[in-house]
Amino acid sequence: MEITRTAVVKLSVPDKRCDDLKRTMNTFQDAAQRFVDRGWDGDDDGYVITSSNHLQRLRYDDIRDETALHADLCVGAANYAADVLSSVAEKMKDGERTSKPVFTSNTTVYNTNAITYFDGYCSLAAYGGSRVHAEYLYPNDSIQAEYMERDEWTKQGAKLRYDHQTDTYYLHVSIKKEREESSGEVENQTVLGVDRNVDGYLAVTSTGAFIGNADLLNHKRREYERRRARLQQRGTRNAHLTIQSIGDTFANWSEDFFHQVSKELVKEAVLQECTAIVFEDLEGIRNGISNASKFQQWGFNKLKRQVEYKAKAEGLSVETAHPQYTSQRCSATGCGFTHEGNRDGDEFTCQKCGKELHSDYNAARNIAHKFIQNRRKSGSGGATYHLALKSGTVNGTGDYSPSTA
Repeated sequence: MEITRTAVVKLSVPDKRCDDLKRTMNTFQDAAQRFVDRGWDGDDDGYVITSSNHLQRLRYDDIRDETALHADLCVGAANYAADVLSSVAEKMKDGERTSKPVFTSNTTVYNTNAITYFDGYCSLAAYGGSRVHAEYLYPNDSIQAEYMERDEWTKQGAKLRYDHQTDTYYLHVSIKKEREESSGEVENQTVLGVDRNVDGYLAVTSTGAFIGNADLLNHKRREYERRRARLQQRGTRNAHLTIQSIGDTFANWSEDFFHQVSKELVKEAVLQECTAIVFEDLEGIRNGISNASKFQQWGFNKLKRQVEYKAKAEGLSVETAHPQYTSQRCSATGCGFTHEGNRDGDEFTCQKCGKELHSDYNAARNIAHKFIQNRRKSGSGGATYHLALKSGTVNGTGDYSPSTA
């Protein structure tokens, strides 16, 4: 089984080479935009061009001559443009209104020919055929150092990003390693339910772990949007550059925020000896929601994606369960009474049995319960599924086993 990760590494670039690297990034952005412009014009049938090879046949020679961009970076620009155009084309197929993509952030895509990795530093292709050597900067006890320095991880391509506000370069390196698949059928599966929230705690588990400050995430977003709106009203070039800067800052902050939350979720699953993490399935409520809710959808999906690749490294699966009535049903063993009056904000009090729980904790238990019940009905794999709770586990027939810890 192949495990993939992204190692995010801060770079130390020599002062005398900073201008060369900035010029390289600006030229790459220009080249990528030219490829997008051509792809947006469409093919002979009027369809958006989403093939990198097609874009290269049409524009590679001209763009290479016009920009003097390194050959491998020019290929990377075509690939980058094709990926963005493919995403746009998918939205068009779904009936969403879209406009031509415009690149505003400083991101440069390096394939394995344009970047070379060494112990402690890398060599990056730069404008005019030269190369820039940049050292890795790791925080104390950083997992990124393990990813970059240990031989078991194979480093592939990377994206170079620049934070205007802090004048800092970050390298996002794609890495992978092989992990042996476990043999045999797992007889007992322990499930960790996770309820995601728009305020309070971003994620609450069926074991009673409250993870991530959703209020802080919302505050950061509102702060960013207020500043962006004020700057857009000015309409000056400096305002446009500042918008890029605060956008990069928010993107980097949110990336780290979701990384920390997802790491804590997977850590909780491993600690409780779970074999699966179950989220509520939110696919059916994407359309017809406000922009604020769309931001929350983005956050929920981003959290789930980050959990997926971290869980895979630990041999855990990530599943979904339908969210219907998970906030109204009593999760107490042997009860299951469902009524809208059971929940009042953060408090859940069953109108039948009197069980009192935090409402998000109750929902997380119900999410795992619903997944287990669906697996029992489908007869999946003949395995016995257990719901992970604070004090132990309970299986699909209601048999409780206390924790031995």
